Amino acid sequence: MGRLGRRPRGETGTGPGALPKAIAALSRALPGGPSPETFRRAKFDLPEAVAELWSLLFSLLWLIHQEDKVSPRDLPDALEGQIRFVKWVLRCHGYGRQHFYQLPEVGSHGSCELLLAFSWLLAYLSLPEQFLFLRCVHQGDGVWISSCKDLARCPVPLALGPKGRVDIRYIQWLLGKLRFHWRNLYESQQEQCTLLNKIHLYTRGCHPDQSIGHLSVPETEILRFPESSKQLLQELESENSCLEAFLEWKHMELVYWQWMDTVLDTRPGGMPNTSKQDVFLPEILQNYSPKYVTREMDRVQKNLEALRERLQEVVNQQRAAWHMKVSKCSQRLPRPPELSTAKRKEIQEAVGYELTTLDQDCGVKRHPCGLQRLVFRKAREPNNSGAQSVTKIIQLLKREEASLERTLRRLQEECQQELAILAHGLEGVIWIPPPYPRR
Repeated sequence: MGRLGRRPRGETGTGPGALPKAIAALSRALPGGPSPETFRRAKFDLPEAVAELWSLLFSLLWLIHQEDKVSPRDLPDALEGQIRFVKWVLRCHGYGRQHFYQLPEVGSHGSCELLLAFSWLLAYLSLPEQFLFLRCVHQGDGVWISSCKDLARCPVPLALGPKGRVDIRYIQWLLGKLRFHWRNLYESQQEQCTLLNKIHLYTRGCHPDQSIGHLSVPETEILRFPESSKQLLQELESENSCLEAFLEWKHMELVYWQWMDTVLDTRPGGMPNTSKQDVFLPEILQNYSPKYVTREMDRVQKNLEALRERLQEVVNQQRAAWHMKVSKCSQRLPRPPELSTAKRKEIQEAVGYELTTLDQDCGVKRHPCGLQRLVFRKAREPNNSGAQSVTKIIQLLKREEASLERTLRRLQEECQQELAILAHGLEGVIWIPPPYPRR
């Protein structure tokens, strides 16, 4: 849990009052942060800190994963629902402490485990940085850009009939509803872009920053309604206080992690013992001498090297055998016909799109993701600020759309073939395939 090597020990002020200051700074940097007394109780696994820590974890994770406005009835009020939500989110993020998931949903004990989970989230998700970004006051016209693949977060439960079958009329109704909402969203986005273009053209040359050159919608609203500047001033003061708390926390962060090392060393005896699925390596090694551990590690390393060489030999033999089989089969098979130019071009586009997607999944992002500011530029105006052109992003999205359409047509053809096979097995049924639109 400790973070070593951040800064020298003398720079962080490791006096008796350093830990309360560090926890107080962390509490100000996070919304609804607990008091230092709660952390002290959690260190000794006292039940008085359980409810507050569960509420803290729920509020933090709920704010992070709440992308849209949620109605009050969707927010779980009972403690059991909040605990289930926290466990589900931590499991999705890969938290591996089995004792945490075995905690009761009534919130009776387990404050030390909750403290460990909170510290893991603090390091893994960088909670202060995330909430500092959420509290940031954006005065520009922003747009969310995401060229990454996103899986469905909440699958729609389909209505089942009396025999457990899905009603096709319900699926058609969902498809029509989805098309209707997409059409409304597209029209509203077009109208918003038109209004933004008018504002940017009208206020061109009014901004003091020459790299931007025009006013945004919030800045225009302040000029139209000067009384709204008071609210903006309050938001900026709140952001400034959050930034000060964040800087203080970064200065005192090492004190917190050094204290967390003592939490791991002084865990209460009543806590369940570690099982085979949840074992810490330092607790095992402390029973042996360093010379024995070094000798065993050298022996294991030699065995692994020998095993790797043997596996490499087996792989080379299997690869040579497969190449020989493939060459023999290719000699017996007839020569395939030449592909047409259109088919070859389609295959090249599909391969190029798959390579681009693979680069994005491996971390090579050619286009930014997240909230970006819209800045008006003429067609021939030079751009030396490193900003991304909207035209290039639109071209990337169009290529992705074309690839998704090809995948959709392929899946439709496969479904049509499967339905035809099923229909031929029914006597007295005339099979009329549904018309699929081809673009």
